[in-house]
Amino acid sequence: MISGESQSSDDAGLDRTLRPRRLGDYVGQGLIKQNLDIAIQAARLRSEPLDHLLLYGPPGLGKTTLAHVVAHEMGSPVKITSGPAIERPGDLAAILTGLEEGSILFIDEIHRLSRVVEEVLYPAMEEFAIDLVLGKGPGARSLRLNLKPFTLIGATTRYSMISSPLRDRFGSIHRLDFYSTDETLAILERSARILELQADTGGLSEISKRSRGTPRVANRLLRRVRDYAQVVEDGKITTDVALSALSRLQIDSIGLDEIDHKVLQVLVEKFGGGPVGLETISAAISEESDTVMDVYEPYLLQLGFLERTPRGRLATRSAYAHLGVPFPAKENVSSSQANLFGD
Repeated sequence: MISGESQSSDDAGLDRTLRPRRLGDYVGQGLIKQNLDIAIQAARLRSEPLDHLLLYGPPGLGKTTLAHVVAHEMGSPVKITSGPAIERPGDLAAILTGLEEGSILFIDEIHRLSRVVEEVLYPAMEEFAIDLVLGKGPGARSLRLNLKPFTLIGATTRYSMISSPLRDRFGSIHRLDFYSTDETLAILERSARILELQADTGGLSEISKRSRGTPRVANRLLRRVRDYAQVVEDGKITTDVALSALSRLQIDSIGLDEIDHKVLQVLVEKFGGGPVGLETISAAISEESDTVMDVYEPYLLQLGFLERTPRGRLATRSAYAHLGVPFPAKENVSSSQANLFGD
């Protein structure tokens, strides 16, 4: 069992502990790992920095973890920041000039860089140099600072919001996909070993089924089930213990939580299945529209419970079935739904 000191560690600390450090330990994303392995080996053979890398996909799939893995495999120091944190060109210039040769700069939420900051990145990525303007008016002059060669790794959940000039400057672009149940189970087994938990395959499998194909969710649920097992039960995560704990957390058999159910119920019960605009759904459940679109909709779309159309969101026949609500008769279905279901 884990010690009292380990039990009191915050979730952020545990996240760092559970992150794999090598490609061989990184579960899932097989094709991406193969391509990165080739690129890393080639860069090391040439004693060059790795080409700039862009990672995109829904939250929690391991973009930050993969950046740390790449840095470890390259034997390079890594500097971590985010798009919103870089407010002015001078902020970015200070970061870039402080990088060591071969360093990796990881920018999370890179789509949120301002346009004026983004433009400083262009020569930095292509020529390892930045152009600064000193002074104002007629006396202003341009100064070019040379940078030590580095690798930029950008991560985003909004690939379409990255401007074309910035996107084109990345040497490799990879989309991370949701994980299979077997892959999330393997992640949970590794996490349980690291945390020194007593857990059987049945208990971890129940957590895996409800993890929404997302490692971050899987590890979060594992920690909450661990808490329940240690306080209410005998400390071991069995199938029954996992089911009881997940029930208390209002996580259903396929991983839908309270907010997921609210989204579906608003669509089905308040708006007759749709189509309904995103802002209307967000207002009805008191959640930010970006949160609904980035966090909840991807999994509902993957399950086939939701359909995005030009007119708004639609609840599918599968969503009705999961909620236990009869699908409306043909004459009551909107024309958009009729086209969707082929009625």
